[in-house]
Amino acid sequence: MKNIFDLTNKVAVITGGYGHLGKGITEALLAFGAEVVVAGRNEKKFHERFPDFNNPRLHFLQFDIGDSGDIFASKFNDIKRNFGSLDIIFNNAHFAFGNSQESMKDEDWNYTMEGVLGSVHKSIKGAIPIMKVQNSGKIINIASMYGSVSPNFEKLYSGDGCEKYTNPPHYGAAKAGVIQLTKYFAVYLGKYNIQVNAISPGPFSKLQIQEENPEFIQRLKISNPLNKIGRPEDLAGMSILLSSEASDFITGQNFSIDGGWTIW
Repeated sequence: MKNIFDLTNKVAVITGGYGHLGKGITEALLAFGAEVVVAGRNEKKFHERFPDFNNPRLHFLQFDIGDSGDIFASKFNDIKRNFGSLDIIFNNAHFAFGNSQESMKDEDWNYTMEGVLGSVHKSIKGAIPIMKVQNSGKIINIASMYGSVSPNFEKLYSGDGCEKYTNPPHYGAAKAGVIQLTKYFAVYLGKYNIQVNAISPGPFSKLQIQEENPEFIQRLKISNPLNKIGRPEDLAGMSILLSSEASDFITGQNFSIDGGWTIW
C-alpha cells in the first residue's frame, strides 16, 4: 500500500505549471517521482519560478492554450514520442479578460469562455487518441469554488479598494462548465480506463494581492470555516491522489480544496 501514490515512470503535463497554483502541483508530482512537463508560453517565467530546481525530470514545453485543437494533439503526440507515454494531464492554465458586471463586452465574454472552458475541451480531445491506445490516463481539470457558488459581493468586494478583485460572471460560468465537462468525459472515457476529475480551489489569493490589500485577505479568511486562505502546497495531496493508482476507482468528481468555503 505504501507505493499506491508512487508516480515513478509516469509522464505528467501541467499547463501553466509555473503559475501560482501550478508550481505547487509541479513540485508535488516531482516529489512523487513523475516526469513533469510544464507547458506554457513563457520560458523565462518558468526559469524564474524554478531557479534552483536542477531536477532532470522537470521539463519545459512552449505551449499556448489559445492554439487550435490540432496543435494540442500535435504537442501531446510529441510528448508521447519523446517520453514514451502520456499518463497525466493537469488542465491548470487559463486566460481571461474583463471584470465589469454590467458593461462587459461580448468579446471579453467570448475570450474568457475560450480561455477557461474551451482550452480544457481542446486539451482533453487532443489527449483522447493517445490515452485510448494506452488504455489508461488521468485527466485533472482545475475548476474553482466560483464554479459552484456565487461571490458575496457586499461582504467581500465592496469598499476599501476591494472592488477590483470582484470575481466576474464569465469566469465562474466557465469554471462551472469545466465541472460539467469533467463529468461528461468521465462517462465517455470510462471504458478506456481513463479517469477524469476536477479540483476546485479557493480562496488562493496571489502574493501580490496579499501584500497590497491585507484587508481584503482578512475578509476572505473570516468568510471561511478554517479562517485562512489556501497555499499552493495545499493542493498537493489531492493532486497526488488523482494522479496515482490510488484514484483508479474515482472519476467524474469535483473536489473542493477551499477550507470549507462552499459548505457555508
